[in-house]
Amino acid sequence: MASSFETTFPTLRTPSGDIPADAPGWNPQRPSAMPHHRYQPAHTRVALPLTDRTWPSRRLQQAPLWVPVDLRDGNQALAEPMDTERKRRMFDLMVTMGFKEIEVGYPSASQTDFDFVRHLAHSGAVPEDVTISVFTAARRDLIDRTIASVEGLPRTVIHLYTATAPTWRDVVLGRSRSEVQSLIRDAATYLMRRTEEQPGADIRFEFSPEVFNLTEPDFVLEVCNGLTELWEASPDRPVIHNLPATVEIATPNVYADQIEYMDRHLARRESVILSVHPHNDRGTGVACAELAVLAGAQRVEGCLFGNGERTGNVDLVTLALNLYAQGVNPMIDFSDIDAVREVVEYCNRLPVHPRHPYVGDLVHTAFSGTHQDAIAKGMAHHAKQAAEKGVAAKDALWAVPYLPIDPEDIGRTYEEVIRINSQSGKGGIAHLLHTHHGLDLPQAMRPDFSRTVQQVTDATGQELSHKELWELFRTTYITPAQDGPATLISWNTAETRPGEHQFTCTLHTDGQERSCQGTGNGPLSALTDALRSAGITVDILGYTEHATASGPGSPAVAYAECRVNDVSCWGAGWDTSVLTASVNAVMAAVNRAGRA
Repeated sequence: MASSFETTFPTLRTPSGDIPADAPGWNPQRPSAMPHHRYQPAHTRVALPLTDRTWPSRRLQQAPLWVPVDLRDGNQALAEPMDTERKRRMFDLMVTMGFKEIEVGYPSASQTDFDFVRHLAHSGAVPEDVTISVFTAARRDLIDRTIASVEGLPRTVIHLYTATAPTWRDVVLGRSRSEVQSLIRDAATYLMRRTEEQPGADIRFEFSPEVFNLTEPDFVLEVCNGLTELWEASPDRPVIHNLPATVEIATPNVYADQIEYMDRHLARRESVILSVHPHNDRGTGVACAELAVLAGAQRVEGCLFGNGERTGNVDLVTLALNLYAQGVNPMIDFSDIDAVREVVEYCNRLPVHPRHPYVGDLVHTAFSGTHQDAIAKGMAHHAKQAAEKGVAAKDALWAVPYLPIDPEDIGRTYEEVIRINSQSGKGGIAHLLHTHHGLDLPQAMRPDFSRTVQQVTDATGQELSHKELWELFRTTYITPAQDGPATLISWNTAETRPGEHQFTCTLHTDGQERSCQGTGNGPLSALTDALRSAGITVDILGYTEHATASGPGSPAVAYAECRVNDVSCWGAGWDTSVLTASVNAVMAAVNRAGRA
């Protein structure tokens, strides 16, 4: 008989193989029927000659040269590739953010890309300190087209590539190692000769052995060192050797080992810029790039928010802000990250995921009650410490739970930090009421209101905005003062002699009006005495009040916890008069208790 799981998910096969003999007793997982034997681990596909790695003990202390490839690699992955207008908007964004080398296209692959490079050459859009990079395969006709596209640009990198991995050599190119090396050297020689024909042009060279991470290390080294010599690299005119993880096939430490091996063995190292270009097939592109920089990479190619073929290129925004969160200047400006996202979404016509690191709509948001409480306390502590040290909160060292960086640093507001739904807690609720409406709920009152919020969010399945939260608080605790079984039609109070107060009122209760009077050592105790004369026994268990803003005429709010005929309830009052707010708080508690 089939299990309910099998009938619910008929296309899935619950693992049912024998538990491995060496599995510990606490791990009951069984082998899946998926054909894992079809796939080879990385160490059987490529040699890993490094055994004395040093990169694990290094630290990231400065930003590499960031090179966005959105306009080429990212663009070729779009269902609707960018036109000149969208490309120009993206280019202008990158320049504004501070990128100094930008790959702008594959001019020999499409007329649109060619036209955009010509647009940059004629428009004056390229600042003096920005270098334009263009991409080409190792073919003479494509190199000619590429050279034609960059004419007139002040500084250019021509990026030559050829696949070098065995599978690509055998299946795609149909060439041996020596034949591929000859192809590359012929193209590189032709490229150099053609650039020498461009008087006054400042053109440097980049080479990518595509699928580097699956290529024999000795072969890559032989090819790259040959080009370094051929192109007459020097410290003041270095070549770029870009080593792509074109398709991720191993854990990030394997890529780091490969990069450190190249870093150690590249000839004329001071004349070479070691660059990396990780993709994200395993979901570890960011880790690959970070470990590669530890291993000696000086330059990183990627895309804003990780666009690119398959699972995308490495995300330059995440990489740069990861450094920022460690106190390292990212050398790129993200002070309005939403403006950056808006342009990228417009140009790519792809949305950024709401959980995307740093920029997603929800990444600075806490719904969980424990998280909200920690954030609220952390932000209050941060403000207090800054004040004690005499510095602005925005300049003080940041150490707030659950927030690796201050959202304000990247142009986000604190509104999205704490949001209220059925998972939320009293700390987050109190924080929003305080931040947006000036309420400082007493600690003892917070669980009471939290239960009310929970009932609403459980029933609706929706989150509550801070305005909806305030409205719920108002209808729960404030309006009952004027809407309940006992309401004050009119009232006044006076101090008849030192330490003695009198409260006189007209009370509407049980469908009729009656005059009441009471005395006490303060206005509220006199009020409770007056209510007692009408048969309503009230004990004030807790009371607090405060202004909701600075300056004369700002509203005051009062909170009162009362036991009314053996029922305890909270009430609140809101008025420009503290006394009126206090009286209303007691009456709200009386009426809430009357409904209990």
